[in-house]
Amino acid sequence: MASKETSLPGVSFVMPVLNEADYIENAISSVLAQEYAGKKEVVLALGPSTDGTTEKVLALAKADPRIRTVENPKADIPIGLNLAIKASEMPIIVRVDAHSELEPGYTAEAVATLQRTGADNVGGIMHAKGRTAFQATVARAYNSRFGLGGAQYHSGSQEGQAESAYLGVFRRSALEKAGYFDETIRRGEDWELNLRIRRGGGKIWFDPKLKVNYWPRENWPKLVRQFFATGAWRAELVRRDRGRNPWRFYAPPALVLSIIASVTVAILQLTGVLHGKLGLFVSLIYAAPALYILLLIWLTFVSDKVRPWGLRPLFLVVLPTMHLSWGSGFIFGLIKGAKGVNDTSRTDD
Repeated sequence: MASKETSLPGVSFVMPVLNEADYIENAISSVLAQEYAGKKEVVLALGPSTDGTTEKVLALAKADPRIRTVENPKADIPIGLNLAIKASEMPIIVRVDAHSELEPGYTAEAVATLQRTGADNVGGIMHAKGRTAFQATVARAYNSRFGLGGAQYHSGSQEGQAESAYLGVFRRSALEKAGYFDETIRRGEDWELNLRIRRGGGKIWFDPKLKVNYWPRENWPKLVRQFFATGAWRAELVRRDRGRNPWRFYAPPALVLSIIASVTVAILQLTGVLHGKLGLFVSLIYAAPALYILLLIWLTFVSDKVRPWGLRPLFLVVLPTMHLSWGSGFIFGLIKGAKGVNDTSRTDD
């Protein structure tokens, strides 16, 4: 009779890495600690880090033969993922982010779900966590259905088919059939790949029992840069695929435009250019920003039953930062395209 190890499919964990000295050891440890009886390997695509990340990874690889590395000189995430996948050997590919930590039973549950559902890719909950007050506040926004548009992997509770998956546990055959990650996309590459898998007849599955801990950006400038780049590349995907796109893509840019319009109308009213019935009519533009402010106040001071009162006002800064940066990036990407936009939030400054 075959042992449990030989009866389970082998798993390759793939991870693109750049300037993650504060997180990489925990990320790798969470992978090696997976309670999975099948064969395991870890393949890391190393970008040109300047904070000592590469040295830490190479030391870990020297001590554990399950860890292997490939060079990713361009540092782009989809290029690194493809390099790691093609260098790996197992039939199941588990994508891991250096800012993430897998729960111990994640892999076993995901592989069981793949086999049970016949899906091509399985993902679960992205559970954001924070070490500092700022990061914890960003994590709260991530975990809220109002933070990132209510995608299943942020706040879903019902198992079933999905449009995309956070990180993802793939069948290698599905990746090969889809043609791997699109290397011309710097952000949103996971959503685009899952779209191609679905259009090719594949199935993406959401399982809320799966949970990945994620550590957001640590400060305000990095958060702004990350979300601007993400919004710009989401717009690039909309430009490339003019078919059906989720409504939540358009909410942040609509907010940005409503604020710009409100400021413009206010100036025209204060200078007397707009007045009378016309001035009163265009005042309706203030409704959207006003409702957004009320929502912020409610989320900060009413719906939050856990956070200490002294830390709650930070949410009034963090959530609009995410929405307005994303929305501004989206408008920029829709007009100019995103090919020149890089996510510089992974630099070590």
